[in-house]
Amino acid sequence: MFECAFIYVADGLNPERQRAVIPSDTINMNVIGVKNYEEAEAVAKEMAEKGCSAIELCAGFGNEGIYRIKKAVGPKVAVGAVKFDFHPAFGFKSGDEMFQ
Repeated sequence: MFECAFIYVADGLNPERQRAVIPSDTINMNVIGVKNYEEAEAVAKEMAEKGCSAIELCAGFGNEGIYRIKKAVGPKVAVGAVKFDFHPAFGFKSGDEMFQ
């Protein structure tokens, strides 16, 4: 079974409440919402310990946020990101300006 995760970031999210697993015959996709990069780092470490070998980050993560997650999980976990330079849902700001 391939374990992977998608982490999204926005004000007011709680990783205990904004959490789901979307299962299939071959993939378990863990979807978790967090309110800032610090929570994202903790959730990413949790997902790595759970056996996720790939973590995708939403476009709310800026370059610094992506770096922080990669650093948190280490070289054995692939980290990818949907990317906007400036996120339209955040008033065209980068997550680096909002969630550090």
